[in-house]
Amino acid sequence: MGPHLDRARQDAETLCMHLLGKDRAWLLTHWQEELSDDQATDFMGLIERRYSGEPIQYVIGETEFYGLPFLVTPDVLIPRPETEHLVENAIALAAPFPKPRIVDIGTGSGAIAIALEHHLPNATITAIDRSAPALAIAQENAKRNGVNLRFLEGDLLAPVAGEQFEIIVSNPPYVPTTDRDSLAVEVRDYEPTLALFAGPDGLDIYRRLIPQAFHCLVPGGYLALEIGYGQSQAVADLLAPSGFQQIEFVPDLQGIPRVVSALRPSLG
Repeated sequence: MGPHLDRARQDAETLCMHLLGKDRAWLLTHWQEELSDDQATDFMGLIERRYSGEPIQYVIGETEFYGLPFLVTPDVLIPRPETEHLVENAIALAAPFPKPRIVDIGTGSGAIAIALEHHLPNATITAIDRSAPALAIAQENAKRNGVNLRFLEGDLLAPVAGEQFEIIVSNPPYVPTTDRDSLAVEVRDYEPTLALFAGPDGLDIYRRLIPQAFHCLVPGGYLALEIGYGQSQAVADLLAPSGFQQIEFVPDLQGIPRVVSALRPSLG
């Protein structure tokens, strides 16, 4: 049996709307119309892809994040609704700065950076990823959403060595490799491994990024990170020794700590 049979009708409707370029209202008022042979063949092809476990966002090639449209391919992680908490947190942290310089580490589809640019017109935003194919998608998404960002290829903060920022934001890979078998088929078999896994405990990227981020922030600047389930204490234990203060956690709608922010204290 295919995955998510409870969503089968909803997914079929979504695929049909995508194929025909119509909305749900049209679908409901024209449900008796027959597809042409070519359309029926194409529709069954889409259904087969979804039935095999391919995420519907990859099947139709797009998704929505923070109210904005994004192209997605298997080169990028599908933006999650819970990551919108990270965007909200970063917008709040940026408020005191008239012209904040913000860098998004591991930008993927560009979702976080583009959402921030959309809501912070006075910000200067840089988006970094080590995957060239991911950056190509992110650049397409920036064009699609009419925003201007600087995109750089490289590992963590290496491409901006010597620069300083008011805000550093990241949704890094944080899934422990030991959790691979427990992941949903859609995630495990289709989404990019590079964007998911970070060593046996899922903390490998935090261990490298947090000390780098401290040195790249202006005094009084903030680091904001998405974290995985049950990682809040371990991440706090990495932030404090690096010099960060005001370590605060933001829960998601289920009350699970999902975002952590921390301050590089001012001098003196």
